[in-house]
Amino acid sequence: MKEVKIGIIGFGTVGSGVAACLLKNGDVIAKRSGIKLILAKIADLDIESDRGVDVPKEILTTDAHQLIKEVDVVVELIGGTTIAKDLILEALEQGKPVVTANKALLAEKGEELFAAAEKSKADIYYEASVAGGIPIIKALREGLVGNRINKIYGIMNGTCNYILTRMERENVDFEPVLDDAQKLGYAEAEPSLDIDGYDTAHKAAILASLAYGEWFGMEPVHVEGIRDISLDDLKYADELGYRIKLLAIIKQVEGDVQIRVHPTLVPKNTLLADISGVFNGIMVNGDTVGDSLFYGRGAGRDATASAVVADLVDVGLNLKFGSDRRVPAFRIGPQFKKLTPMESIESRYYLRFQVKDKSGVIAKVADILGKNQINISCFIQREGQSKENVSLLILTHNALESSVNMAVKKIEEMAEVRNKAKIFRIEDM
Repeated sequence: MKEVKIGIIGFGTVGSGVAACLLKNGDVIAKRSGIKLILAKIADLDIESDRGVDVPKEILTTDAHQLIKEVDVVVELIGGTTIAKDLILEALEQGKPVVTANKALLAEKGEELFAAAEKSKADIYYEASVAGGIPIIKALREGLVGNRINKIYGIMNGTCNYILTRMERENVDFEPVLDDAQKLGYAEAEPSLDIDGYDTAHKAAILASLAYGEWFGMEPVHVEGIRDISLDDLKYADELGYRIKLLAIIKQVEGDVQIRVHPTLVPKNTLLADISGVFNGIMVNGDTVGDSLFYGRGAGRDATASAVVADLVDVGLNLKFGSDRRVPAFRIGPQFKKLTPMESIESRYYLRFQVKDKSGVIAKVADILGKNQINISCFIQREGQSKENVSLLILTHNALESSVNMAVKKIEEMAEVRNKAKIFRIEDM
């Protein structure tokens, strides 16, 4: 039986999970795959703290460079975009396959890393970088290889989904729920990467690149977070038949590609709307297969470790049969015309204004929207509020982003409008 020596760089939450899985399920993996994954080395700056997993002391080291020399496959789990990149490049230069969960590094430096992998004829596998234990990378690279990808919709941040679910179900404001999420370990002490949408954007950049054959990086990804979503917006969306989700949207429209992340109204009668709590869900539409939905835990020690170990088996099989780069980490060759800038997208919109309750206001708002070629599908003025501050809700038909922004700016300049407008996009799917 082929033995493959594994070295893990980073013995934190995920690193300890991978070690535990290899030690606990090594015999099962060997029977299923015909290869034996040997946990040979673990490198970390701290090799004294108890991680809750019993590993032999002799395999622990603080020298990641020596680890790279001694093992067959390098697992990078330290995160970040500096030291992690250097270590991955070092491993690739030595012809060592790399498995990583580092979504930020891949999204921002993927082109450089994959060029190095191509040069050295080594593998990079990264299933754990997107949606934890959900095998979405393998699905796009292998399972759906016979499809042109039309659309990908992704709820890919458990922290945001947990917060929005709690707010909606329990009628609790954003800040208290965020505080609970931090206490429960669902949110970091400094949560901006999650709640401002950048964690989801990193994952969207990776999926878009797999779907359309070019490494896009982060520059073209439009990103908005969930800080400004209020209980009122969640209630109004619910009454109108929608839920608000932080959604990654990757799609081709007439051959042009859109990559964006923002709060989105999703119809309640869709499967994505029912993804709740810390769970993730990704819907992929292919021209041959139609819609496929992938659901599961998108983060956490065990879910992420499961994805890392799955990649290790793939790499081990490549080594066993001498077929490095059997499935390239990234399919080269653009499959699109151009990237659509955000101001040029078309969408339906949810607009909410706080206005004085006086005659003529609705007519003025409708006139401004009409002059900007924005057609209204639903117009509601909420009753029972102060005459100095009532909610005016508008749902539009498809409209150009730049036109909506221009119209909203004009409306906000009206003397009768009290505050900045709330603007959310709608995906009817």
